[in-house]
Amino acid sequence: MKHPENDKLYKGLKVNDGVGHVDSINPYISGVRRKRAALLSVNDYVEGILRGDVTVLSRAVTLVESMLPEHQAIAQEVVERCLPHSGNSVRVGITGVPGAGKSTSIDAFGMHVLERCGGKLAVLAVDPSSERSKGSILGDKTRMERLSLHPNAFIRPSASAGSLGGVARKTRETIVLCEAAGYDKVFVETVGVGQSETAVYSMVDFFLLIQITGAGDELQGIKRGIMEMADGVVINKADGDNVEEARRMAVHLRNALHLFPMPASGIRPQVLTYSGFYNMGIKEVWDMVFGYIDCVKKNGAFEERRHGQSRYWMYETIDEQLRMGFRNAEGVAAMLSYYEQLLLSGKITSFAAAAKLLEYYNEIKKRNG
Repeated sequence: MKHPENDKLYKGLKVNDGVGHVDSINPYISGVRRKRAALLSVNDYVEGILRGDVTVLSRAVTLVESMLPEHQAIAQEVVERCLPHSGNSVRVGITGVPGAGKSTSIDAFGMHVLERCGGKLAVLAVDPSSERSKGSILGDKTRMERLSLHPNAFIRPSASAGSLGGVARKTRETIVLCEAAGYDKVFVETVGVGQSETAVYSMVDFFLLIQITGAGDELQGIKRGIMEMADGVVINKADGDNVEEARRMAVHLRNALHLFPMPASGIRPQVLTYSGFYNMGIKEVWDMVFGYIDCVKKNGAFEERRHGQSRYWMYETIDEQLRMGFRNAEGVAAMLSYYEQLLLSGKITSFAAAAKLLEYYNEIKKRNG
């Protein structure tokens, strides 16, 4: 008997079986694996992008970001086919210290720009990747509540994967695809500030630096070199009791910017205050941005900057390909390990080790023709 307590000997006592344990895994989907979507042809990708199909665009961006050689080959051809249809947008890079309110500001900026100018907006939000797990939260979209629901906005969060300045390695190619899909305004949100933000500056028409009060000495930004690259500086959270403090900081920054030589654009960066959360001062910020774009298009600095960016990325791509070619060459991995041990034991200098490795690499290339 399962429950002896239910025997007739025990009058008035009854024990129920209770609720059995239910397996948390659905038995109907056991053994069923999710099938990955098959790759489209290059023509299908290009045609889908040119007609503004967001699904095809998203899949093409995934290919661009992929490290698989077969994906890279298709992505490169798609980008080249889309290139004649690109270059017709206003590209704005947005950076600032963590906690400056970049994502909240982009939500307000994006809604203002779409309502004011119409058209379509692409937001490339780059999240920092973990150095340990290499994973990323990709949570920027959750902080762009209104923009994420707008039919003319495309928000693409990407993991930085440790790339320069927190900008995903293929962001520039993604911009080309977005422009070909009809997005005439592109925002690139970066992880934070630092010397390596040169990567952001080298792919946008206007570089916007977001600052906040109470984050330390206002002049610390100058030491990092970020102020020299900024085309405009805005101080967020200028609301409530913080308004006067934000205005004082703006005065300090304006005075500091006058210490720098005149930028190549011929336009001295402005410093404005605003509140992204309360939607105050947004119009003034974008009057500054569009006013700058109009001026540089008239004085020729716009085209000159774009040409300089194309040269910069050509050399960056050459450097990247040379590094990959070196590391993937036959026997180089073993030689790297060997000379690393010599280096750590103090038997060879860094420069001598590098010279030996390059000499070995050049011999391999000659041997392989």
